[in-house]
Amino acid sequence: MEIGFGAMFLKMVWDTDIYQTMLVVLIITGSYTITGEVTSMSWFLFVCFKAFGEVGGYRGLVKKYLVAIPTRTQEGNWTAKTQCYMPRQDAFRIFRSVVSGDIPWPGLILGTTTVSMFYGCADQVTVQRFLAGKNRLHVKAGCLLFGYLKLLPMFLLVMPGMISRILFPDQVACVVPSECQKFCGRGTGCSVLAYPMLVIRVMPSGLKGFMMSTVCASVMSSLTSIFNSSSALFTLNIYTWIRPTATEKELMVAGR
Repeated sequence: MEIGFGAMFLKMVWDTDIYQTMLVVLIITGSYTITGEVTSMSWFLFVCFKAFGEVGGYRGLVKKYLVAIPTRTQEGNWTAKTQCYMPRQDAFRIFRSVVSGDIPWPGLILGTTTVSMFYGCADQVTVQRFLAGKNRLHVKAGCLLFGYLKLLPMFLLVMPGMISRILFPDQVACVVPSECQKFCGRGTGCSVLAYPMLVIRVMPSGLKGFMMSTVCASVMSSLTSIFNSSSALFTLNIYTWIRPTATEKELMVAGR
């Protein structure tokens, strides 16, 4: 998700093809590694507070989101169905109806929760960092902190996206294929524009460059973690199977 957001954000700033953008980021990442999670998180928090201020806080979000619809809902003889552009009435409920809910509460508890727990415990990027802990106490503390930080996406990712729909309904909530194609190059919706639109339209001009720098750093850091994980998996599970007598130096060269 982070890599996808970074690519879309840089595409909007640089006005280039998204694949060209990702290629540039990959090349830079391959030659230089930079860690930017903390700085990036600080700017994300700034964007969130700024966005909440634009809609009048949480109460304003609840009130305005339910009426955030695009201006155009038809083109020629074609008219979009109401459920395609009207926000759900249960949008602010976690436990939704078994009959009418898009994610019924049994599925949320038994399905989504199980998958999330498995992902959190088995994600290679996360486990790799836990294994680098100084001792067991540090690893346990890191796990607890990781669990509490998982509560933040509701406020850092979900609600800013809803705010973006309120502020820019024609772009973020577009339903007419020609309009969506014009805004984001896709004919099936432009929800991917939600966060980049907030950054570009809401943040002060002088801070957009800082945000772009932190996004680049964060994306590069994520790509670096993926590269390191893939390298370790290949070296220890495949290369050692091909060459069981490989020395440590050879394994290091193969991994790099």
